[in-house]
Amino acid sequence: MYAIVDIAGQQFKVEQDQKVIVHRLDGEVGAKVEFDNVMLIDNDGKIVVGQPFVEGAKVTGTIISHLKGDKVLIFKKKRRKGYQKASGHRQFLTKILIESVAAKAAKTKKAKAEVVAETAEPKVTETENKVD
Repeated sequence: MYAIVDIAGQQFKVEQDQKVIVHRLDGEVGAKVEFDNVMLIDNDGKIVVGQPFVEGAKVTGTIISHLKGDKVLIFKKKRRKGYQKASGHRQFLTKILIESVAAKAAKTKKAKAEVVAETAEPKVTETENKVD
């Protein structure tokens, strides 16, 4: 079972017991975090897609550590002018352990509409019944 979830503005494909590195989240090491913005859930081939989110679905995890990413160097130069400028950046990150991916049994609005459409009888108009 896996899910596609929106964490800190980015989409991640997560499974149970997976470690994910995301942009820095508020919270201390060891704190529990829940993500309600689940966009898709695949449960052994049964896929539920949200519009935009799946109702009742939740991903829970624990913050393992806060860390910094690799240094990214920015170098600017204008030739023949003697202008050179170097700077760098290290992104603040959080490492999360995904503990569970839970999907509520309720169907999405689209799935409910499909079930209603399947049970309804097709409408027949008078022009289809005419024989020339």
